[in-house]
Amino acid sequence: SLMHLWQQFLIIAGAHFLALLSPGPDFFLIVRSAIVNGPRIASGVCAGIALANGCYIALAISGVMILNEISGLFALLKWCGCAYLAWLGWRFLHSTGTSTPPQPTHLLTTSSHTARHWWIEFRTGFTSGILNPKNSLFYASLFSLGFEANTPLSIQAAFGAWMFLAVLVWDLGVARAAGHPPVVRRFMAHVRQIERATGAILLALAAGIAASR
Repeated sequence: SLMHLWQQFLIIAGAHFLALLSPGPDFFLIVRSAIVNGPRIASGVCAGIALANGCYIALAISGVMILNEISGLFALLKWCGCAYLAWLGWRFLHSTGTSTPPQPTHLLTTSSHTARHWWIEFRTGFTSGILNPKNSLFYASLFSLGFEANTPLSIQAAFGAWMFLAVLVWDLGVARAAGHPPVVRRFMAHVRQIERATGAILLALAAGIAASR
């Protein structure tokens, strides 16, 4: 019934939105990129993260559940994700920061320069999202618990599209807020500390995933 579908939607969408509110590696990547590069280039990170989430949503909807049923494959992804987060954290910890405000940089660069950096940020966001094993477990659990066996594929696909758009819109909102000029001016003098904190958080997340069973 329509009422039952709405109940399913509220459960799934609510759980998904609460997960979005919880800062993870993706959140800190977006904030750091928006402060250093501006929201326009940081949107590349947002698009990459959303696409990675879309891949896991598609896997969950398909019912294949490869990452859950083949433990060796999930273990490989888990350790690749840990290694990537640890490397990213180490890079941020050892970053020299930037001595000039990023706002003039991303306003005065050429379109080709902007496009190149956008794709670099896109690859960073996609890699972070696809190598985060928590994403695969989250969507697999959400779809397996939130839907009944007889839920039409079209309904699951519609919910999946909603979640993809929710991730994209939320991340773009985070990038826009972090890249707002007053915010940039306020935090530019602390980019080194921001990157150091981001690096420590990413290393802690990598350690937490590695320690999880």
